[in-house]
Amino acid sequence: MTGPVLKPRSTSRTRRVPPLSLALDPSSPEPLHRQIGEQMRRAILEGRLEPGARLPSSRLMAQDLDCARGTVVLAFDQLVAEGYVVSQAGSAMSVAANLPDEMLTVPRTGTPSQGKSVAKPAVARRTRALLAEVSPPAPAGPPLAFPTGQPDREAFPFALWAKLLEREWRRPGSEAASAVHPFGHAGLREAIATYLGVARGFTCDPAEVVVTTGIRHGLSLFAQVVLDAGDTAWIEEPGFVGVREALATSGVNAVPIAIDESGFSPDAAQAQAPDARLAVVAPAHHFPLGTVLSLQRRLELLSWAERAKGWIAEDDFDGEYRYSGRPLAPLRTLDRSGRVAYFSSFSKLLFPALRLSFLVLPASLVEATERITDRVSVRAPLLGQGALARFIAEGHFATHLRRTRQLYAGRREALLQAAAHRLDGLLTIAPDPGGMHVIASPTPEIARRFDDVAVTAAAAAEGLTVQPLSVCYAGRARRHGLILGYAGTPEAEIDRALVKLRDVVIGATGRPKRQGRR
Repeated sequence: MTGPVLKPRSTSRTRRVPPLSLALDPSSPEPLHRQIGEQMRRAILEGRLEPGARLPSSRLMAQDLDCARGTVVLAFDQLVAEGYVVSQAGSAMSVAANLPDEMLTVPRTGTPSQGKSVAKPAVARRTRALLAEVSPPAPAGPPLAFPTGQPDREAFPFALWAKLLEREWRRPGSEAASAVHPFGHAGLREAIATYLGVARGFTCDPAEVVVTTGIRHGLSLFAQVVLDAGDTAWIEEPGFVGVREALATSGVNAVPIAIDESGFSPDAAQAQAPDARLAVVAPAHHFPLGTVLSLQRRLELLSWAERAKGWIAEDDFDGEYRYSGRPLAPLRTLDRSGRVAYFSSFSKLLFPALRLSFLVLPASLVEATERITDRVSVRAPLLGQGALARFIAEGHFATHLRRTRQLYAGRREALLQAAAHRLDGLLTIAPDPGGMHVIASPTPEIARRFDDVAVTAAAAAEGLTVQPLSVCYAGRARRHGLILGYAGTPEAEIDRALVKLRDVVIGATGRPKRQGRR
């Protein structure tokens, strides 16, 4: 809708105001006085009304805009209150003369003008370092191959989940309407403790369970309880980047210990950093290589913790998924001296947006952790905790795990079979009896030309989500490869996605295409 052009009268004492077009839309839900005020405000900020410029009287503006004078007065009053316009006794309104120059050069709202570059904001060095390590977020939309840590979206019973959420908030317990314990919803903590006793083979008191938002949250909290700033912790090399980040936020010095075919080596760790007070390990299924910590190493690690009064953080992020035999027993089941803290995640097992995980503390740390939690950490969101408690207690969680274990086993087999054909001569995949991902390693023919970070970027341009193996290393010696998650990739997409990945790798390494492989 085109509005009238206002031509304010000029005097010898004021600057002439250029023609200003105001467009009012009577059908808009926004009141007319706000429409006038917003357009005047933008005209000032964009420089079409200069500082000190005299404005038309409210009577003249009302006539030109065909609206009530009171509407214009309301708009002027708001602009005066905000400091854009000044009013002096015996004179007309005028644009404030003391507006900062930089305020007048950048539009208050809207997008930058076409063709003009916008300077990137300056960020701290530590932020730039983190940006160099992480990949851009995957685009939203249908499932992509092959995201890491992404469960199947269609397998989760969201209709049932919605009913549980509704039931929880329609008839909330006393916790939902009162102060919740720092460790989280009591019903959820009790359900977790009961489930661990049945399914994971160790007993714990619900008082030892802390509901968290993930491994970063839980490990950071635990580190601040048992370590001082500057203390040393052993981490696996390679390992999950989030472990290094959590320890760094707690001021802990993380020393990477290279794993071998038997997993984490306590002997190598003690030789490299004998003063360490914490070991962060994933015994049941190492990320990303899938190595299982041998029984001898487990006992050696427990012996070190008892002898040195050290602590062990056990990350059991996907130990539920093992496709040959029963899931391996956690390290916590062997702990007799109370030195192991157990971590696990519902986000990887159910759906990432849930953002709920948990930590089982050693009994000796419960009281101290409870007293300092709110001072050194944040609480996990209460929304969803009550519904999750019902989901576990009513048996839906165990049912979901059984169903998805079969589903993911089929997808794993489909990926291995298709990769043997599509990626022949380029990438090799060693079978992994557990987890939700595999490692694709470059063959000797292309290893020297294979840059997994560059391949990851090229794959993203083709709609594929893979993760470079090299970013999982903290030290300079890095192995290159691709981490391929299969749990969230529909079986029908696997072969087509591998064809795309093959072309990406060929293009990135300069290897000629071979005919007849499609």
